[in-house]
Amino acid sequence: MDSTTEIFYALLAGILPAILWLWFWLKEDNLHPEPRLLLAFSFLGGMLSVALVLPLQKLVLDLLDGSTLAYATTLKYIIWAGIEEIMKLVVVYFIALRSRFLDEPIDAMIYLITVALGFAALENTFFILKPLELGNTLQALISGNLRFIGATLLHVVASATIGFSISLTFFKGKLLKRTSLLFGVILATALHAAFNLFIIQSSGIDTFKIFALVWVGVIILMLFFEKARSIDSQKKVSSTS
Repeated sequence: MDSTTEIFYALLAGILPAILWLWFWLKEDNLHPEPRLLLAFSFLGGMLSVALVLPLQKLVLDLLDGSTLAYATTLKYIIWAGIEEIMKLVVVYFIALRSRFLDEPIDAMIYLITVALGFAALENTFFILKPLELGNTLQALISGNLRFIGATLLHVVASATIGFSISLTFFKGKLLKRTSLLFGVILATALHAAFNLFIIQSSGIDTFKIFALVWVGVIILMLFFEKARSIDSQKKVSSTS
């Protein structure tokens, strides 16, 4: 298999599952769907953000690698997670969060999930490409499948947490919005870093337990969507009364 074919298959295996997940989550907003072009730009923006994140993570690695600081490894993963969550937020802010189409609380969650899946798509591509380059097709398949049910959903849950923090204060004042957003970023970073730390320290069976916790997060995310919808409904009721 030549390098061009390897890249093609890696992209296909990285992007198609992310698009499948995107289709699933967009069904949560089927009553008032977002513009497809804006969603596409958000997804591509998520992919682009990988290129912005990597040099920053490399800088952190250079600063902390071999450090004598206590808990340097833990600190590294926390900062890495923070960089990813903040960068995804920054990218989608300029693409969608300032748009006139952001007119419902649920919309923030949809756009954050979309950018997260774009990020996961390219990140997954890199993870799949590495074993393909070594001629290990089976390892590439295993890696792709595990990321489909684990790391990809972790990106969704973490970014959706930030989206939910925006949804909660959608009709509130600036101070409350900023406070809620800050809390959302901190919580998303903590979830992301905890997942990565647990994965690198776990054995095979423990990995699936961690994935199970991610799926618990998905269930909670479903409840977040219901809450975001209720916020919009309550506002409409109060506006008409």
